[in-house]
Amino acid sequence: MKKELFNELLQSVEEAAAIERGAMKPSRKFEVNTANDVVRVRNKLGLPQTKFAQLLGISENTLQNWEQGRRKPAGPAKVLLKIAAKHPKIVLETAA
Repeated sequence: MKKELFNELLQSVEEAAAIERGAMKPSRKFEVNTANDVVRVRNKLGLPQTKFAQLLGISENTLQNWEQGRRKPAGPAKVLLKIAAKHPKIVLETAA
């Protein structure tokens, strides 16, 4: 490895250690939002994917596509998800 490259790498490691100790602030920060709104609503209702898909009247594949960000809910499904987020008890009562 070239000396110059090694020194850059070493400096990066030292900066990372200083940031970890709190002695230095990071130059940038990234926030990763791991759960999208559909996942949050389903978790709030405490339902597995199969039951939640049945409740919404959609296929389990569609729900998985929404949860993995490949597709987004639209129209009535979007409205139903908003209602489920605000009034989970009412939505669960309709499933019974």
